[in-house]
Amino acid sequence: MEKVHILTLMIYKVSLSFPKEETYGLTSQLRRSIISVPANIAEGAGRNTKPDFVQFLNIALGSLNENIYYILLAKELDYLKDEDYLMLECEMNELKAMFIAFISAVRKSVVS
Repeated sequence: MEKVHILTLMIYKVSLSFPKEETYGLTSQLRRSIISVPANIAEGAGRNTKPDFVQFLNIALGSLNENIYYILLAKELDYLKDEDYLMLECEMNELKAMFIAFISAVRKSVVS
């Protein structure tokens, strides 16, 4: 959860420099979708069943995938520096792998 929180803070910081005309466009979408990642983890952790938890983890993973596209778009529009893009992409791909492994482990514990 800490890595996701740090990623959320990083997204907020880099998006501060996005153009003002993107305040209600890409900036808002990027921020809302990144906030969805830790929020869904927290909500899922508070559920009473592992299948419910897995469902919320899958939603969080979907939001993370959405963010991967948003940062690519921001880079292509020259709103994001190449080095910031590469750093964020690396963090997101690492988290994505962690999510997939964790979801798989939780699913297996449900079957067992």
